[in-house]
Amino acid sequence: MKICSHGFGIKLHSLSMMLLTCMLFLLSLSSATDWNKIAKDSLKSAIKRDINTNVAKNIILFIGDGMGMSTITASRIYKGQKQGRPGEETVLKFEEFPHVALSKVYGVDRQVPDSAQTATALMGGVKTNVKVLGYTEDVKTDNCSTESISKRVYTILDHFQNAGRGTGIVTTARLTHATPAAAYAHTSQRNWENDNDMIKAGVIGDCTDIAYQLVNDNYDIQVAMGGGRRNFLPNTTFDPEYDRLGTRQDGIDLIERWKEMQSARNRSHRYVWNNQQFDSINPKTTDYVLGLFENSHMQYEVDRNRSLNGEPSISEMTGKAINILKRNTNGFFLMVEGGRIDHAHHDTKGALALEETLAFEEAISTALEMTDKRETLIIVTADHSHVFTIGGYNNRGNDILGLVDPFDAEPTLDGMPYTTLSYGNGPGTNFTAGRQNLSDIDTKSFDYIQQSAVPLKYETHSGEDVPIFASGPVSYLIHGVQEQHYVAHVMQYAACVGDYANDCDRQIETVQTCAAFHISYKNSILFISFLIFLVVS
Repeated sequence: MKICSHGFGIKLHSLSMMLLTCMLFLLSLSSATDWNKIAKDSLKSAIKRDINTNVAKNIILFIGDGMGMSTITASRIYKGQKQGRPGEETVLKFEEFPHVALSKVYGVDRQVPDSAQTATALMGGVKTNVKVLGYTEDVKTDNCSTESISKRVYTILDHFQNAGRGTGIVTTARLTHATPAAAYAHTSQRNWENDNDMIKAGVIGDCTDIAYQLVNDNYDIQVAMGGGRRNFLPNTTFDPEYDRLGTRQDGIDLIERWKEMQSARNRSHRYVWNNQQFDSINPKTTDYVLGLFENSHMQYEVDRNRSLNGEPSISEMTGKAINILKRNTNGFFLMVEGGRIDHAHHDTKGALALEETLAFEEAISTALEMTDKRETLIIVTADHSHVFTIGGYNNRGNDILGLVDPFDAEPTLDGMPYTTLSYGNGPGTNFTAGRQNLSDIDTKSFDYIQQSAVPLKYETHSGEDVPIFASGPVSYLIHGVQEQHYVAHVMQYAACVGDYANDCDRQIETVQTCAAFHISYKNSILFISFLIFLVVS
């Protein structure tokens, strides 16, 4: 007798159990019980979750600049709607990570921080002052005279290099911008990206600019890719892509100097500035790469030139970096920044911010495909959030870039429609002319400037906590509500470097040693249970 058995024979004493199973299966098809199934599946997954206590051979830190919780929520809805679904049920790749915490982003001197002090916290392990990179709070903003070696903060990148492990930086912003610079630079002013910036600011002292530090003090970084060519070229040299001169006043071509320094050390290296050159890099034979793909920041993903003279995506840069760095048998650290999420928010262009977030998510997916969670700790977080909101009593599936619907759930006092996405401050306000009627406006355009409550030239950061997502070795340490600089300490402990180099009794579980035969105790029990079922049946 066969009942709902898909061809398997059953005995009569199992009939009642099989009927019950069939009933439950049929009930599960009802939309009324879908919510129960979703919750139960999540619970089962949590119950079976293994705790990974391995030493992290590799660490990849993804920083979505300005990617606060409202940005993540709106992006997941946007992604789902692009796929033809309502959107709210969508799960971004990093939201599948098993461990999540909240990060308190305030700085030593700021309730609402800037990216220099937050990135220093994430990678350096201490909080510091606004606009300060790679120094403790003893260094004051804009004050070269307070800078000294004794006040320097050593980052997770420094610790990996000291341990003989590979290091890399990928960003869609300028390589000398605040977040990437926090990995390697030391300065009391994040805006001193080239020597001309310091001259214009009237800086007195022997401090050096950020681009100079990258080339002259950090030539052991294996991969550095992003934008910002202008900060590396002298003001007598034209940019290879645009009819523009470099900005350096000291006459030094830092790109040529980088190549000379790598050649002097007999290293296989490549400098690239477009797609054709990028694609020609052989990661099996190239050890060091400097990629400067734009004069300033790299292009937004929706505007990106994909031709041979164009530039790679953040996902492509991430993949190339991993392929180069993974050849180091000791492991590697890679920082990947989705820098233009932040820029879109500052211009209150919500649609652009969401597109940049999805491009950032694609880079995370690339890293997950190319690494093994048993040996690679991946952390995804933001340095800060923005005054970006999702409002209105919308119907399920309402276009996240559109107008609030139904409008009459909470009518506006001026009788005009408004968008689901808006900002607390920014350029999208003109109180003199009154609020714009959006009835005939394409609010889905990437050039649309969202309305904001307070008129400013540029929208600001916000001070609320941001999420931290983690997967891989000791990712369970990402829990609760933590100070932002806690992340750097988790990374050091995970990889047994820095302050925790001698506080580690775990072993690095490599893919080679465990991939051939890896059956957990729970899997063994399940396998034995299956055999018993076959015998009894």
